[in-house]
Amino acid sequence: MSAIRTLIQLSSIVLLTLLALTARAEQKLSDGRYEIHYNAFNSSFITPEVAQQYNITRSQYRALINVSVLRIEQDGSKTPVRAQVRGEAANLIDQAQQLEFRQIDEGNALYYLASFRFTNDEQLTISLQVQPDANADPYRIEFQQTFYID
Repeated sequence: MSAIRTLIQLSSIVLLTLLALTARAEQKLSDGRYEIHYNAFNSSFITPEVAQQYNITRSQYRALINVSVLRIEQDGSKTPVRAQVRGEAANLIDQAQQLEFRQIDEGNALYYLASFRFTNDEQLTISLQVQPDANADPYRIEFQQTFYID
């Protein structure tokens, strides 16, 4: 029974992440070698069970950012790969929060999560450095998103 519950919880976080990606136009960077997917969403979107499983603080004032990196193989298939992920979230007056990413490895899925605080109707600029190859410069991604208390 415990294994089934864990599987349901893992499936829930993956599903919620995919729904968040779908709800907001797909956000990705692709250069033919790697595909980097990223999205940010309110932490209250995840269930209490999933939050407990992954030690995530759920709050209407906290958001999560999710990053996953896929290597594009010669045959066109995509393989999850490990990466160094760093970043910050800054408001309009340049008050920045450093993002501390945790790697989540589910076997066939590998992604990085970080949480940060926000106030209602706050526009944040999220800057990421994603480095899947230690011998290459990191990919730099920057996007703006407004967060709301739900």
